[in-house]
Amino acid sequence: MEKESVQDLKKKLHGLLEKEALQRGDFTLSSGKKSSYYLDGRVITLTPEGAYLTASIILESLKHDPVDAVGGPTLGADPIVGALAALSYIQKIPIKTFIVRKAAKEHGTKRQIEGPALAKGARVILVDDVATTGKALLEAKEVLDAMGLVAVKAMVIVDRNEGAGENLARAGLVLESIFNIKEFGL
Repeated sequence: MEKESVQDLKKKLHGLLEKEALQRGDFTLSSGKKSSYYLDGRVITLTPEGAYLTASIILESLKHDPVDAVGGPTLGADPIVGALAALSYIQKIPIKTFIVRKAAKEHGTKRQIEGPALAKGARVILVDDVATTGKALLEAKEVLDAMGLVAVKAMVIVDRNEGAGENLARAGLVLESIFNIKEFGL
C-alpha cells in the first residue's frame, strides 16, 4: 500500500469531520459560551478511519519535532493517544502516550497522569480534539508542570478560534491545529 500524503490524509479527515462531527444549532459549550455549532471530534476519533487519520497526521508532525511523549486531557485526548501509540509502534517509531485525569484517583496509585512513567524534564506535546478557550489543555499543563514535565506545544484537530491560541501562548504553549474552524465555513 502506497503511503498517503499528509494533504490527502487531511482532506479525508476534513470530510469526516464535516459529515459526521459538525452539528449546527444552539449549543452551550463547556466554557459556558453559546454557539451556533458544535464540533465533537470524538465522533471521528473513536472510529477506525478517524483514529487512523488523526494519528497519522500527528505522527507525521512529530517526525519534525521529536518529543518524549504525547498526551492530553481526558476525554478528548483518550482516543487520539491510543491510536497514536498503536500507529507509532506499527511504524517502528514508538512514542509513549499518557492521559491527564481531571483529578487524581482516590484509590490505588492515586495518579493524575496515566501511562508509562515519564522522567522529570521529559518534553511532551499535549493533544485534544477541539480547542475553544484552551481551558482543558491549560489544566493539563498545570498538572504536567507540577510533575516536572515540559509541555512544548499543544496540538488539536480543530481550533475554534475563540481564544485558545492566545490563552495557551500566555502559558508558554504554542497551539497548532490540523484545521481551524474557518476551514468549515464558520
